[in-house]
Amino acid sequence: MTRLSAADIRGVVGIVPTPAKEGANRWDAVQTVNLEETVRMVEALVEAGIDVIMTNGTFGEGASLTWEEVQAFVDTIIQVVRKRVPVFAGATTLNTRDTIARGRVLRDLGADGLFVGRPMWIALDDRGIVQFYRDLAEALPDMALVIYDNPGAFKGKISSAVYRELSRIPQIVASKHIGLLGGDAFLSDLRAVEGRIRLLPLESDWYYWARLFPEDVVACWSGNVACGPAPVVVLKEAIFAKDWERARRLTEEIEWALEPLFPGGSFQEFLKYSIQLDNAQFEGAGFIRPGPTRPPYTWAPEAYLESARESGRRWAQLQHRYARRATAA
Repeated sequence: MTRLSAADIRGVVGIVPTPAKEGANRWDAVQTVNLEETVRMVEALVEAGIDVIMTNGTFGEGASLTWEEVQAFVDTIIQVVRKRVPVFAGATTLNTRDTIARGRVLRDLGADGLFVGRPMWIALDDRGIVQFYRDLAEALPDMALVIYDNPGAFKGKISSAVYRELSRIPQIVASKHIGLLGGDAFLSDLRAVEGRIRLLPLESDWYYWARLFPEDVVACWSGNVACGPAPVVVLKEAIFAKDWERARRLTEEIEWALEPLFPGGSFQEFLKYSIQLDNAQFEGAGFIRPGPTRPPYTWAPEAYLESARESGRRWAQLQHRYARRATAA
């Protein structure tokens, strides 16, 4: 199979949680992945028009799943998708060799690419980041790579100078970016990559960047598709049609739905409990059955959790409103 390129990353990149069985929040739990719910979730997302599936990021609990659970989860997704859309499997570990070893197994399972953050036990400097991704590209020349640029998880933002270097590695096709949360970083990074890779803003930021750069910002990432994909699918149609007024209204509705997710309006406070709060949001939306989170990320202040559930309930209103329109589109 021909390796994917940046041109293949277009539309909505849905990053999925890993549904859990009851009891998954215990330290002695084994085989915690709810594979039946995984099948239902992924089929619903693909049928709704999600263009790419990515797995095992932060709220996908890549840090708290066993390697056996990751393999079972990714294999199930690949079997459900059946090459209808690309699947990028999360392969982040604490070192280069384990990441490569996982990447080879996930490739053999049938993943189209890897979703990879850099090792974060000790923060890598610019030279270390570039070398890490060069090593991956050398070891896995047939795999497309999506960078995971999460300053909270990886102890710092990837600089524009590093993006310039990374964009020259042919295997790197996209980056999950923090968008407007990074201030003017998205603009600087977009200029640095010069169209060689796709920078993916969050869906709530997509309209703002797509209106400025309609030929370059043609994709977004969304974990909120697990609350219901319809609002983001309809947003995609509006952006592709350059119906900017409609896209603006949809974005404002999405911002309204997401507002309670951030305790006191603070993204930094959200980051302290992001796995638990995202899980509560999925629970509140009711589109999937996420199950409990896995240790050690099992507790958060109840007020924060309830606010996250409210975010899910608000998103469910949008899902109900736009589901029929998304199906028609």
